[in-house]
Amino acid sequence: MRTSHPHPERQEPPQHPITPRRVSFDWRETPLVWIPGEPTATHVINVLHLLLPAGERWFVKVFKEALPLVRDEQLLKDVKGFMGQEATHSVQHSSVLDHLAHQGLDTRPYTRHVDFLFEHLLGDKPPFGVPVPAREWLRFRLSLIAAIEQFTAVLGDWVLDADGLDRAEPDPVMLDLLRWHGAEEVEHRAVAFDMYQNTGGEDPARRARRILGMAVTAPVLLYLWGWGAAYLLRHDPQLAAPSRYSLRAHNRAVRRGLLPTWRELGAAIPRYLRRSYHPSQEGSLRTAVAYLASSPAARAAAGAVGRAAVS
Repeated sequence: MRTSHPHPERQEPPQHPITPRRVSFDWRETPLVWIPGEPTATHVINVLHLLLPAGERWFVKVFKEALPLVRDEQLLKDVKGFMGQEATHSVQHSSVLDHLAHQGLDTRPYTRHVDFLFEHLLGDKPPFGVPVPAREWLRFRLSLIAAIEQFTAVLGDWVLDADGLDRAEPDPVMLDLLRWHGAEEVEHRAVAFDMYQNTGGEDPARRARRILGMAVTAPVLLYLWGWGAAYLLRHDPQLAAPSRYSLRAHNRAVRRGLLPTWRELGAAIPRYLRRSYHPSQEGSLRTAVAYLASSPAARAAAGAVGRAAVS
């Protein structure tokens, strides 16, 4: 069984550029259950498309608010590259939602709750008139983004090495989307944490903020993911009958290597909470960059940029 592999050495070159890739995907041939015979694994992964459009728009919005606090020029460049990548992720996952709707699976009854979470509960001001100073509210939201990015780095590292997915012969376009996105998550895995620290999130008197950020993030993500998978299975119009999400089917998919193990996901939490931890220890940048050099969508985007530069 594959286990998570944080890398104690810093994989990232000091000046590794974080650059948006303006990819696009053609979903016309992608089936609703894009892992053949595996609706549970398909829809557990499809929850990404439900959460990420609103979530990554929110990342960009919060980072724009925090940009004036950044004094480190290299971090500022990395943050702007991060924002460009996240904006592209949001657009591409939104296109998958359009594809699901075209196939008869309307996700709006679920995604409106996700929109409410990010736009209102985690908006510019604390909800319900809670008296939190503006700077502290910003730092709290940055701590949430750093914690979320811990999980996206782990998932990105997993999907790049998920041989079980290759053996299951999934739709190649969806697999490329997941691996392109996963590679960029590994590529920028340290930016949100560095932003959080650079804006005063990790001074000795406030280290509890990192713990609070993860204490909020982990259970909320688990809840949203379970709810999202249950929604998709229940409303999939191509299943013979409405289906329930079950841990038995989930764990069977884990054993086949179609989903990350619970241990991989759970172990990311204590690693993140270690005082000495830095996200550059997570995953392999070398693997991520190698995939980005071979990804059909990323190569097409690079070719389009090159042709535009020549013309």
